[in-house]
Amino acid sequence: MPKLGVTMTKGKVTKWLKRRGDTVQKGEGLFELETEKLQTVVKAPDSGVLRKIIASAGTDVPIAGVVALLTMPGEELPDEAVSVARPIAIEEKRETTKVGGPLEMPQARGKISPLARRLAEKYGVDISKVKGTGPEGRIVKEDILREAQTKPAEEKVEFIKVAEVREMSISRKVIAERLSQSHMTALHVTITTSVDMTEMTALRERLSPEIENKTGVRLSYTDMITKIISAVLKEYPILNSSLDGDKIKLYADINIGVAVALEDSLIVPVIRNADQKSLCEISLFLKERIDKARRGELSVDDVTGGTFTISNMGIYDVELFTPIINPPQCALLGVGKIMKKPWVVDEQVEVRQIAVFSLSFDHRIIDGSLAARFIQRIKEVLEKPQALLG
Repeated sequence: MPKLGVTMTKGKVTKWLKRRGDTVQKGEGLFELETEKLQTVVKAPDSGVLRKIIASAGTDVPIAGVVALLTMPGEELPDEAVSVARPIAIEEKRETTKVGGPLEMPQARGKISPLARRLAEKYGVDISKVKGTGPEGRIVKEDILREAQTKPAEEKVEFIKVAEVREMSISRKVIAERLSQSHMTALHVTITTSVDMTEMTALRERLSPEIENKTGVRLSYTDMITKIISAVLKEYPILNSSLDGDKIKLYADINIGVAVALEDSLIVPVIRNADQKSLCEISLFLKERIDKARRGELSVDDVTGGTFTISNMGIYDVELFTPIINPPQCALLGVGKIMKKPWVVDEQVEVRQIAVFSLSFDHRIIDGSLAARFIQRIKEVLEKPQALLG
């Protein structure tokens, strides 16, 4: 199991791309790997024959743990190699969350099955009043269900049939942990503004053929917004910072992360030094990273080091949302769908292309007035983008 980042301690083998006995060439994909930060394909370190798969799909393996045995063609597989290369057991500490009330009475500990305890918490059953029918009076699932059904009518629980129970993937768990961390640590405030994107739309139509001829990639609004944000961040460097204890770290580099939705998770490729890249470079770079993300081939370097994030939900017909800051960053810009709306221009009502932008920021670092000036400046540039992009 390769070590793909400083914080990586283990990885999950999600899918084998080769079968036992297959001939493998050096650099050819062996298996798909999922870590806390990314999903990628691990390539064969050398050519040979895949003689034994030790870590089957779905197995967690610590770094440097053996996942398979690769031999030279015709080479015998010694018995000792098989025993030495056995899977390394992984033990995870599991912390239990204490819940107040009678469900955690000391005298009930050890006399109830784990499943019964979870059901008791779910249905609000006081286990101190439940008579166990299991071995040595142990409270089991049936006891809890019986007690829940005998509760008074006003307290009776409606049982809901569960269609499916899915285990969270490593990436989904990390997303949950990081979002929880973000909400528990950063003081989130979100402000919004409506932006007239009519000139931006016209500029995109004019620049698209030129960009596509140079790069083979169709210019997107996200490309253009990324370029604009990287320029505005130079004017407002405090938005390109993070909190470290009681100190604020302002970054010299402007590394823009762009949120990309995958089938069951979210990943944020990072455009490093975005302020130093041309619109063509940003467009090509972002398209390549999005394609790599969807193939599961992003490296740790591709998704780390971001200093500010953009999340464009407009492609999903979302008009307005409140983004959650990507820690340790201090701000994130949400982009809504561009829609035709009536708009007052020089005292006349016209049909214009309007989008809502949402800025979520950490109030510990940024005051509301400063955040307002930042998003106001973004609005100014978006409504007159020719000076920067044209």
